[in-house]
Amino acid sequence: MSTKFDFDAGSPRPETPEPSSIQGRRNINTNIQLLDDEGAISDQLEACLQHIFAKYCTPSPAPAQSPSGTDGAGRTVLLTPPPSAYLSPEGLDAWARDTNGAPFTQETKDELVEFLDVTDEGGLTFKGFLQIYQLQTENDEEETWRDLSSHGFDRTLKLVSTRREDAEEDAGVNRSQ
Repeated sequence: MSTKFDFDAGSPRPETPEPSSIQGRRNINTNIQLLDDEGAISDQLEACLQHIFAKYCTPSPAPAQSPSGTDGAGRTVLLTPPPSAYLSPEGLDAWARDTNGAPFTQETKDELVEFLDVTDEGGLTFKGFLQIYQLQTENDEEETWRDLSSHGFDRTLKLVSTRREDAEEDAGVNRSQ
């Protein structure tokens, strides 16, 4: 398959550290693998991708058991998309914008529909979403790490917070002053 997916839409994300830099203690565990020994997406990465996909999919996932998004032990509960979920054009644009700073070009959207798993109406399925990350991680693992970071995951694949949430909190503080 000869495709030229441009998944970063030209966004250099200058606030993201260089791939070789290590940010303190969060990166101590070097045993985290995005791909397994056979080159498939690891179970840990798939759980993260389910959470990311679920934020933008149609239909929306069922609400978390607790309003805080944690379980009884205080652990973060990751979202899980419904089995028939897909990304609508609006969901795809929102995901691309939150990941790369801009929606995909029409050319990239056309390539997604042509080469990846989509619904009959052209909505990107979770299987297609995994295909994107399979290709991207095989070709540029650091880009996948940057995507995960933009959605709040650290280098141990734990959900910590997103930059967008931090920015919204900062904006709220500035408005009240």
